[in-house]
Amino acid sequence: MARLNSFYLPPENWDAPFVLEGSEAKHLGKVLRTRVGDTVRLFDGCGREGLFIVTEITKSKVQLELGEETYVPDTRNITLAIGWNKSSRRNWILEKSVELQTRGLIFFQSEFSQGKVPAEIKESWNEKLVSAAKQCGNAWMPGLQTVPGSLEKLIETSAQFSNKLFLWEKADNGAVPESAVFSAESTLAVIGPEGGFSPREAELLIENGFKPCSLGKSILRWETAALLCMGAAYLESQK
Repeated sequence: MARLNSFYLPPENWDAPFVLEGSEAKHLGKVLRTRVGDTVRLFDGCGREGLFIVTEITKSKVQLELGEETYVPDTRNITLAIGWNKSSRRNWILEKSVELQTRGLIFFQSEFSQGKVPAEIKESWNEKLVSAAKQCGNAWMPGLQTVPGSLEKLIETSAQFSNKLFLWEKADNGAVPESAVFSAESTLAVIGPEGGFSPREAELLIENGFKPCSLGKSILRWETAALLCMGAAYLESQK
């Protein structure tokens, strides 16, 4: 059986009558030329997915009938907090966070950040998550959050995490932790911007219960460090 085309239906709209609107309706009808009677897959990014029969297609919306619904348990543990950067690689990280089943991404303001963290999540970021989820078939998308202000603001939001790490080149003379560290339940891994952490920030994180970790002797770009953490957590979760 060929792989079904997937479409995103926000969780607040996951109820009968099931209707796709906007770009998803256009993609279904005009781009993929789906016909009435065809079966497609819908997901809400929060674990629900289902097989639906297309019952009506108009210029602005698509109506569907639920055939089979499934809930995918949430096995994700790691959340990444990334110091804000003016980087063209941000979309790449958003994409990989879906593929590698990351629980969340937090963009925070650091002393060495390039520019200011936006106060709100950009719609283009969510669009990138949706696109990645459709491609890889995941029913879950990571939660996104921005933390303007300073590192202190990030620390205030970290109380919910039981396993708190920060990636630091000076940690234990370069000792690399076991991959299971990144997959421990309720993990927050903090990654600095291109300039890393200031001495004050490193001291502040340690004082507030964050364990310093090294990813080896190479100096990694922030997106490489993020991918390595997500990949380690993902592989450990597959065991």
